[in-house]
Amino acid sequence: MPNLLVKPNRSGPDGQVHDVSPASAQWRYVGFDVYDLAASKTLKRSTGDREALLVFVSGLGSVQAGSYSFPAVGGRLTPFDDAPFSVYLPPRTEFIVTASSQLELAVCSAPAVGKYTPRLIRADEVEKITRGTGTNTRYVCNILPETAEAESLLVVESVTPGGHWSSYPPHKHDTDNLPNESALEETYYHRLSPPQGYGFQRVYTDDRSLDETMAVYDRDVVLVPKGYHPVSSPYGFNLYYLNVMAGPKRIWRFHNERSHEFLVA
Repeated sequence: MPNLLVKPNRSGPDGQVHDVSPASAQWRYVGFDVYDLAASKTLKRSTGDREALLVFVSGLGSVQAGSYSFPAVGGRLTPFDDAPFSVYLPPRTEFIVTASSQLELAVCSAPAVGKYTPRLIRADEVEKITRGTGTNTRYVCNILPETAEAESLLVVESVTPGGHWSSYPPHKHDTDNLPNESALEETYYHRLSPPQGYGFQRVYTDDRSLDETMAVYDRDVVLVPKGYHPVSSPYGFNLYYLNVMAGPKRIWRFHNERSHEFLVA
């Protein structure tokens, strides 16, 4: 099993900060890249045999995808502001992203055959949800839920206030046992405000054959191949994360750890 904590590489080619592939993660479905593009810089890529969701984490840019043109995408100053703009792309699509300002771009991908066409997902189209109560409260933007058109990808972001927990009570989605639980790989891309802070994420299984607790810093990625994966944000630091999930079936059904089930009873 690979190291579950992936640190950013700030000297990658074309401004690439993260390059998580099925090969590097030693799994089958989820791919996740992050790019930092200065104003006027371009990124040219192809989706290959995968569908992709370009999430404009912060900044403004444009996307050219074949005959499809999306001239003004994004605009929020930080990932802690409102909801993001995104662009969905099917497989076998050549695309060019041009930054109009400093741009933080996440490229989420998963296997697909090509059922849908490119489209813009505006910030005002993204469902916003408040989950939990008390110090379990967090604020969710459902960017690409299972009700939206896609073949494999599920993408969501969340902001957890300082002193709160998230992805809690501990839950997992690593077993193909529908309708009770679905099998989904997952990545967490973490941002902190202020950025010098840190949070914690634990990934563990019932038998504790996997049991890792990680301090996560600004721009770290955590891989969740299986098991429970709660997150905590210390007082004074808000924690953002962008989740990408994919598996054999495009449905999110999770199982709470039994010892914590009373918290939702």
